[in-house]
Amino acid sequence: MRPQDLYSLLEQRGVQSMTLAAPGDTWGIPGTTFLLYYVVAVFAVLVLAAVHRRSLFAGASGVTAAGLGAQQIAYLNGGNKIAVYTSLAGLRASGAVSSSPAATLVQSGPMPSGLTPLDQAIYHAAGRNYRVRDLSGDQWVAQALIQLRESLERNGLVVTTAQRSAARLWMAPMAVLVLIGIVRANAGSDNGKPITYIVLATFFAAVATYSIWKQAKTVPTRAATKAMREVRRTYKYLAPSQAPSFATYGATGAALGVALYGGMSLYAMDPAFAAEAEIQRNAAAGGYAGGSSGGTSCGAASSCSSSSSSCSSGSSCGGGGGCGGGGGCGG
Repeated sequence: MRPQDLYSLLEQRGVQSMTLAAPGDTWGIPGTTFLLYYVVAVFAVLVLAAVHRRSLFAGASGVTAAGLGAQQIAYLNGGNKIAVYTSLAGLRASGAVSSSPAATLVQSGPMPSGLTPLDQAIYHAAGRNYRVRDLSGDQWVAQALIQLRESLERNGLVVTTAQRSAARLWMAPMAVLVLIGIVRANAGSDNGKPITYIVLATFFAAVATYSIWKQAKTVPTRAATKAMREVRRTYKYLAPSQAPSFATYGATGAALGVALYGGMSLYAMDPAFAAEAEIQRNAAAGGYAGGSSGGTSCGAASSCSSSSSSCSSGSSCGGGGGCGGGGGCGG
């Protein structure tokens, strides 16, 4: 019996198969069948990307808050800017630097002992009347920030460039799925088939592609994020809302306060200096390690699954026939 005869027989008896192509089906694949496989493929890539990213971004085990310095904490919380602010807080509390009415830094005292490379670079930049906003452009400050990052990478606290690139490789299969969805929707439209759900599924595949790229920008590893939660619990008394006395806690406490709470803490410590130096009050720490890292958003997959369910249940597609027919909602 020819396939066409079998299909006619099933149709006469009121039986339709989701996997049996009908005459006129786009690419010879029923819309509901294509949509189901498409959604499964999108979901599979999302899951594999999340599992791979979780493994890549795990970081070193056994990392504790006790091993983190103020500038390391600052970098994990907010990157270069908060690390620079943290160094400034320590130098200011030590009386080593001040600001001028021209919004430039000046050396106001001798270089303290026990400084980090970043502290030393900023102290010397203050001798050349740098503005705070221009510090990262100084050669020695920039080099010190690179050294800070590299030390965190070696200790498994920061995701490396190679790890981020590996996580982004999953954008390629997802981008292919987006392209397939676009081509299928166009072909289905030309064939007079309803394409509402395949368009939605393709849109969510595009969102998932962006999600993979964005989540690969993670800076701290999961081990670092866990350690940072411990740091915040330990030093919650340094929050600006607690009105800490930095005269009591000294340069170390001032640096930790800024590392954890950003520019607002520097304003609480020395508002005149912070204002003159043009410190950004809203430069809050927590931009990196403030939330969980390495997670995945399944919103796209869930929505796609919903689309598939709606289509399988025989709901009507906008502007087209029912999903239960040979055309389906997948073009």
